[in-house]
Amino acid sequence: MTGLKFDSGKTQYHLMPPNALEEICKVLMFGAAKYSENNWRIVDDANTRYYNAGMRHLQAWLQGEKLDQESGLPHLAHALCCFTFLLELDK
Repeated sequence: MTGLKFDSGKTQYHLMPPNALEEICKVLMFGAAKYSENNWRIVDDANTRYYNAGMRHLQAWLQGEKLDQESGLPHLAHALCCFTFLLELDK
């Protein structure tokens, strides 16, 4: 016998790449220790500032720099974190 579960069309979280998610979480942990947990939610002019920060990390990666010097974490994870903030703040 097989049970029923009506989840067609619902968010499929298992599709999120786990390693990428872990790296983004590490960036969030670094930021929480440096500033405070969820500080990003109250930054003035957040859209402009997180866009610029994300683009700086993306530019560093495009120029061949894999890791952020301060945190030791991937620039791409920092960029994704910044753009995740923008997506969340856009709601």
